[in-house]
Amino acid sequence: METTKNIAASAAAVFQQPLRPTFSLIVIALLWLNLTTILDWFASITDEFPKLQQHCPNVQPVSRQEFEERQRSLAQQLYALNASAYIAEPGANALYYGNISKSSWSLSERPLLLVITPTVIDSVVDARLIILTPKFETTRAKSLVIPSSHSVQYVEWAEDADPYQQLATHLLQKSTEAIYVDESIRHFIVDGLQAALPDASVTSAPSQIKLLRERKSAAELALLKCANEATLLAIRRVHRDLYLGIQESQARAMMSAALSGFGLKDGHCLVLFGINAALPHGAGTDRELGLMDFALFDCTGSLHGYYSDVTRTVAMSVSDIPPDHIQIWYNVQAAQAIAQRTARAGVVAQQVDKAARSFLESVGKGSYFTHRLGHGIGLEVHEQPYLRGGSEVILKSGHTFSDEPGVYIEGKLGVRLEDCFYINESGEAVFFTEGIGGQSRSPWSP
Repeated sequence: METTKNIAASAAAVFQQPLRPTFSLIVIALLWLNLTTILDWFASITDEFPKLQQHCPNVQPVSRQEFEERQRSLAQQLYALNASAYIAEPGANALYYGNISKSSWSLSERPLLLVITPTVIDSVVDARLIILTPKFETTRAKSLVIPSSHSVQYVEWAEDADPYQQLATHLLQKSTEAIYVDESIRHFIVDGLQAALPDASVTSAPSQIKLLRERKSAAELALLKCANEATLLAIRRVHRDLYLGIQESQARAMMSAALSGFGLKDGHCLVLFGINAALPHGAGTDRELGLMDFALFDCTGSLHGYYSDVTRTVAMSVSDIPPDHIQIWYNVQAAQAIAQRTARAGVVAQQVDKAARSFLESVGKGSYFTHRLGHGIGLEVHEQPYLRGGSEVILKSGHTFSDEPGVYIEGKLGVRLEDCFYINESGEAVFFTEGIGGQSRSPWSP
């Protein structure tokens, strides 16, 4: 990897020269060589990556049966709330109920909507699915794999028609019924629905509906476990190949390759060295890793739509980390462990945040812990509920959270450690990474 460092230095020197045509070709060549160096590194270790099916032999996508159960639960809740429909755009909620993600259907000014309405069949409330689609996209819309126990109805709208008027005739049984929408739906769609249904109440879905997605099933937990384990294994692999002088961008490219090699999609990492990590979500400066620097990796990737979120702050065997920085690292590690032990079914979310925060305050670092302790995780990297001060959410089995305390001292250092956990059937908090070692043991052992 020393070659990469030399190439980067040569490229920087070239950019400082007076502009000549020859230099443009040299710069292109050097950048290509830098890319091929990363690719060569990836190829050299591909055989070391465990195939996902070998690492997680029983992990499967969410089944058709589970999708249908989700739809029925939603329909029953809509019926109980006297609501006509739930409407979502491609995204996390449409993926949860209808297997329609943003990657399977990109958002545009032309709405494609998943509509779920309650219907009563033989005194049993069931779900009916409607897809509102641009007419010229109907064939593509019908190619989407949408699980349903009944035939999916496709409502088309032509370019010169109002899509919401086309949908309106298929929705209301009573003119005053509520229509609930995904809370992240774009505002122009809400406006269109409300204009087409002036007597209806078009509002964001209430808590009774949001709660349906918060607690994860066994299948979801298995996917989250595998995704988080793969992410940590990727971080450990890249940690082995860090060297003094490597740049943040080079380490970031290595992480992207490693996440992909471990079978994850949409993988990316925040990589910050030394003082750059003092800004929790900083963009970095492409800093070179120095002898006295920690390296912070905050990484995510998805498996069948379910995301990981793992952060490690690491040092190399040759690093000369100042003793007070090492002490801060162990303070953060202790705060993370205390939070995990505090989290149990029946505990209020703010108490978990307070446990970690109180410990850091006791060692004089509380003022440097500047963000919430954690967030929910699943089909989104950040989703409800949250572990933060003021939250009255009561933890229950199936809830999933990140546990990521940090200390950020601007101009000096930043340390964050993150593992996600779930509340099991016994009410205990279990790290998704527990099966491969769980918490980071030291800056040298992530």
